Amino acid sequence: MKNRLANLLTSTAEALKDQGVLNLDTIPPPRLEPPRDPAHGDWACNMALVLGKAAGMAPRRLAEAIVAALPAVDWLERVEVAGPGFINFFVKVGAADSVVGRVLEQGEAYGRNESGGGARVLLEFVSANPTGPLHVGHGRGAAYGASLAALLNANGYKVDSEYYLNDAGRQMDILAVSVWARYLQLCGEPLAFPANGYQGDYAYDIGAALHRQSGDDMRHAAAAVIHGLPADEPDGGDKEQYIDALIARCKTLLGADKYRRIHALGLQEITDNIRRDLDGFGVRYDTWFAESGLMKSDSVAAALEQLRQSGHIVERDGALWFKATAFGDEKDRVVRRENGAYTYFACDIAYHADKFARGYDLLINVWGADHHGYIARVKAALGALGYPAGRLEIMLVQFANLYRDGKQVKMSTRSGDFVTLRELRREVGDDAARFFYVTRRPEQHLDFDIDLAKSRSNENPVHYIQYAHARVSSVSRRLTERGLVWERERGLAALGLLDNAHERELIKVLGRYSELIERAGRQREPHQLSHYLRELAQSLHAYYNACPFLVEDARLRDARLCLIMATRQVLRNGLGILGVTAPEQM
Repeated sequence: MKNRLANLLTSTAEALKDQGVLNLDTIPPPRLEPPRDPAHGDWACNMALVLGKAAGMAPRRLAEAIVAALPAVDWLERVEVAGPGFINFFVKVGAADSVVGRVLEQGEAYGRNESGGGARVLLEFVSANPTGPLHVGHGRGAAYGASLAALLNANGYKVDSEYYLNDAGRQMDILAVSVWARYLQLCGEPLAFPANGYQGDYAYDIGAALHRQSGDDMRHAAAAVIHGLPADEPDGGDKEQYIDALIARCKTLLGADKYRRIHALGLQEITDNIRRDLDGFGVRYDTWFAESGLMKSDSVAAALEQLRQSGHIVERDGALWFKATAFGDEKDRVVRRENGAYTYFACDIAYHADKFARGYDLLINVWGADHHGYIARVKAALGALGYPAGRLEIMLVQFANLYRDGKQVKMSTRSGDFVTLRELRREVGDDAARFFYVTRRPEQHLDFDIDLAKSRSNENPVHYIQYAHARVSSVSRRLTERGLVWERERGLAALGLLDNAHERELIKVLGRYSELIERAGRQREPHQLSHYLRELAQSLHAYYNACPFLVEDARLRDARLCLIMATRQVLRNGLGILGVTAPEQM
């Protein structure tokens, strides 16, 4: 219906333009939205308000001209001009009934469209450093990224999902030395654990695995380990300097081969843990891209050399700097340090160049909100390499705050004092976690109420929506128990019998699903779908409570069954995009 109205308005505006009434070069697509107050019609358009100034006409006068020029159609009851120039459309009862037939005919395909035009998209999300288990903050990025991938696929994009594995660099060295420190403690060495080490139980578990595998083969006396090192933070020193010195000592004492074994064990254990968590959460990737692969392929050096040859890199005090200020960044950025080590930024430049080299039309990165300041420099580097900045979109996801018994759960990642994604999933279930994570825009703070997510009440939105689906399934079972048969074609032919307020409202909400999918995909906002599904469930529950479905009149019975079966299908389709199950009974 929305598309029909949009086409009607566009053709009318073009006719007014040809008549000289509208002095405009182009007519932008009209924007239609359901009014908040049903008394204002089924759809409202602000076209006259948008075009009035450019057309040199008062918006209300322009709205009246548009309404007067609208051709007569048999599916509109009336059209009114309201306020300063809104155009309100009242659709005839029965005009929207065709949506029920389309849903039942298309089934799982209903709502899917080709607005993406088959464009290839690489969607990177989560990409947490493999230095510890995924926590509840990562869970929000996982739920958002997976839902966005499904939403874009529903809009005709060809989406590949990717996890960027930061398996090289300083943080992995800190993990390795944390594992070794726990190993030495298990060997009986009185080594104080570094203040800047990874203190979670997982580091102890990996240290224990190392001890089982290696015995005393990697043991060194604690005194030899710390001899000559700067003081750690508890002793009045700098924890950053201490951990770097401890890493260097670890590499010296163990040698390259043994150190690589510890590094590889930590990486494997953590990565396998992350994979299991995400797979259990219904989040799967087409590719896992390792940072170490960039290093082995010399991709980083090649990207920096291309920037150097184009004059975008300068050497200062032995380090290489990318001239980011030339692209609007607040300062230039180091890409290679004085010691020859590449920065994280340098690796990211090469990684994104590799993404484009793989032939993707659009790159979408889902990053934590703390990466906000990082966006400008990445886009600047890509611009310097000749890639259009508009082909990279960065979606920022805020951390999720957990609440239990009305109180916020305090968390600290480095200290190991946090709630893992696995723990949250075990407590509230995958469905509740996936749904709750996408109830708000990703850039907004999210307060995750654990008690609400666990409740089986109408206040719990995922329970409320799933219950609506299960209710329709219960009607289907009762139909069979009574020896009745749903005659779909007879019901579709009798949709005109559905004339009460609950039926008209439910049909109206159903009719918005396709447009909702397209808009939510275009705006990268799966939360729009979560809100829509709750509205659809509310309409279904109200209908279920007000009207019997298995009535004696076979035509009316089949018509009502058509409506609720179509509703069940849309609930299932929408929940599927969000990665939530649609149970047959609860």
